[in-house]
Amino acid sequence: MLNERLEALGDYPFQRLADLLAGIKPLANEKPLMMSAGEPQNDPPPLLAETVARHAHLWGRYPGNEGTPEFRRAVADWLDRRYRLPAGLIDPDKQILPLSGTKEGLFMMAFLAVPQDKRGKRPVVLLPNPYYHVYSAAAVMSGAEPVFLPATRETGFLPDIDAIDPELLERCALFYLCSPANPQGALASMDYLKRLVALARKHDFVLLADECYAEIYDKEAPPGALEAAAALDGSTDKVVVMHSLSKRSSAPGLRCGFVAGCPTVLQLFRRLRSYGGATVPMPLLAAATELWREESHVLENRTLYRRKIDIAERLLGGRFGFYRPPGGFFLWLDVGDGEAAAKRLWAEAAIKVVPGGYIAKPDADGVNIGRSYIRVALVHDLDTVEAGLTRFVRALA
Repeated sequence: MLNERLEALGDYPFQRLADLLAGIKPLANEKPLMMSAGEPQNDPPPLLAETVARHAHLWGRYPGNEGTPEFRRAVADWLDRRYRLPAGLIDPDKQILPLSGTKEGLFMMAFLAVPQDKRGKRPVVLLPNPYYHVYSAAAVMSGAEPVFLPATRETGFLPDIDAIDPELLERCALFYLCSPANPQGALASMDYLKRLVALARKHDFVLLADECYAEIYDKEAPPGALEAAAALDGSTDKVVVMHSLSKRSSAPGLRCGFVAGCPTVLQLFRRLRSYGGATVPMPLLAAATELWREESHVLENRTLYRRKIDIAERLLGGRFGFYRPPGGFFLWLDVGDGEAAAKRLWAEAAIKVVPGGYIAKPDADGVNIGRSYIRVALVHDLDTVEAGLTRFVRALA
């Protein structure tokens, strides 16, 4: 059974990309540029290394599953500030847990949320299409049926929750939502989130909001699922959110995030993680605590990403279906044939990008809504982004 489920996952997107480009020699006079992975290259604040060094004496201690009271308090305070939550909505001792990066939590949550059956039928996990590959893998490995909801230009690059078949909602055990969306950068509005929270309550499924790009936005700060739940009825029932410092603080190597929300879900998740979760080392947890308390570096980081989008708009505006993404740091560009463009960019510009079809699933008619797109990650410094996009235009013009 396990082998069958692993086989059903197919190849990892970056393995597919490696296979696609195998044998193609990139342009020799250009330094290869990886614009495929969403790995921030901005420098993390000095505060990170300084705090780790100050807490070096803690390397000899096993970290606890729940983290430290200081970490949980810092996260709770940040959630309250960022989303203007009512006092007491989040109890740091019952509704927050550290994660070894959100990838761990996003995957493990499915094993907690998905039952053997729901109303006598196979459970469903709903997820956006295009999607982050961990959502699909978690659904398949937990025994659920993954159902991919189109998130196209016509739907505002978010799933049309009003168009979901009621029978699917009745079978739904878990709903993954990413806002700002990866790869399109769309933001779920407060009204959208409130309606989705209401659906989770009505149909008894867990809404898992992946908000790891929430601090990278162009003009308006995206609302959050906890904020919507508070506005709806002041309860976090059925709602959990996940955040990390990878994007917010340019610290992907820190591998530290958190999950917060519904106390019933968090109680079960705490128990599950105690058996199979990877705890965050104490010096790193101390650094994470300080990073959640400090905001100036986040403002600087956000400004840098806006300047990268400015560069992209100047060089790509009016081409490849370019639009200025409201959030995140990806460009979702319509190039006609994503695989052909990826091969050409590697051969003629030494640039790696991800074909959109590798992070989207074909529909019932075999149509892959991502096929004509590529995803481009604007994660490098300003000069590198400008040089890379200049090469990009030259290759695809």
